[in-house]
Amino acid sequence: MSETGSSDRIFNVLFLCTGNSARSILAESILSKDGAGRFRAFSAGSRPRGAVNPLALDVLASFDYPIEGFRSKNWDEFAAPGAPEMDFVFTVCDSAAGEACPVWPGQPMTAHWGIEDPAAVEGTTLERQAAFVTAFRYLRNRITAFVALPLASLDRASLRSRLVEIGRSEGASTPPVGAA
Repeated sequence: MSETGSSDRIFNVLFLCTGNSARSILAESILSKDGAGRFRAFSAGSRPRGAVNPLALDVLASFDYPIEGFRSKNWDEFAAPGAPEMDFVFTVCDSAAGEACPVWPGQPMTAHWGIEDPAAVEGTTLERQAAFVTAFRYLRNRITAFVALPLASLDRASLRSRLVEIGRSEGASTPPVGAA
């Protein structure tokens, strides 16, 4: 991806999920901290729940990740005129991967990094917290691999291949047929 060139460039990354209340929020916070200023992270949903899941914020806080300023919002905000142009767009839930996404200005690189929905887990508070910790761990592993990529030296095809490979790492859910 030759346009990614300069090592001082800040890349915009959008994490998408249906409800934008758990996985995409976790990913936004993780990249905000672990991206070491090289990335600007955003999140959104196709059908936002309207509120961030409190367990997502609890888990982020327990691992010393940012929890301020997050909100559940529609992905249309990022396809509108004046929105930040994305360099990367990652779906983190299978249902969002199977939906028709807006057309993103600037032709960002996309990949599916689906993991199971921790908000869907029923059970005791401890079992639900464990699901969020697991989701956090899987997302942090993917994001760690992503930020370690030599973006300036990878051509578009190689980068795309590496992004898909990251999405298939431990904890990957099974995307619907035809999902990117």
